[in-house]
Amino acid sequence: MSDEVINANPTIINVESLPTRLGAYESAQTAVKSKLLDTFTSLSLFQTENLSSPELTGESSDNWSDDDEPEEEIDAQEIFDLIGSISDPEHPLTLAQLAVVNFADIHVKNGPDKHKDLSEVLIKITPTITHCSLATLIGLGIRVRLERCLPPRFRIRILVKEGTHESENQVNKQLNDKERVAAACENEQLLTVISQMLGSCK
Repeated sequence: MSDEVINANPTIINVESLPTRLGAYESAQTAVKSKLLDTFTSLSLFQTENLSSPELTGESSDNWSDDDEPEEEIDAQEIFDLIGSISDPEHPLTLAQLAVVNFADIHVKNGPDKHKDLSEVLIKITPTITHCSLATLIGLGIRVRLERCLPPRFRIRILVKEGTHESENQVNKQLNDKERVAAACENEQLLTVISQMLGSCK
């Protein structure tokens, strides 16, 4: 890669300024684990009659079940948290820190029936420079990350934000052509680079 395509001084956003739900999620998970631990440790090994209670045998209608819990809608914040921590292939920073991905440029459309109807995620990326040679690689990394994390009902569209790249149409065509994406994902060298990019994801 020639020096002319390297953006030595990109705009860098402070991590603390980025919108995220990850901290709240981790706090909630910690609280749930703590509550479960307290419940289990409070059970006496000598109170065997309690082991046949409806609450423990699953006979109660209040028994926990993953199938009974309503599935939460996936929103733009969740998508941002999934892709914002992807490492930029050129700089030792994340796509969110470099403003390559921005919360305002993520749009999620959930189908009426979350289990049957098609849903869509549209992401517009902003390359750090207008002649960025890695825009396609960045978009491919985002696609791989989302395809691994989202339910199969989601259609993923990744576009270069209007006016931010001199080969905007060409990059958009490459990122949303199923055959080209499939061929790229069979390239071991390319997959190695993408794995390195996704290594920073939480």
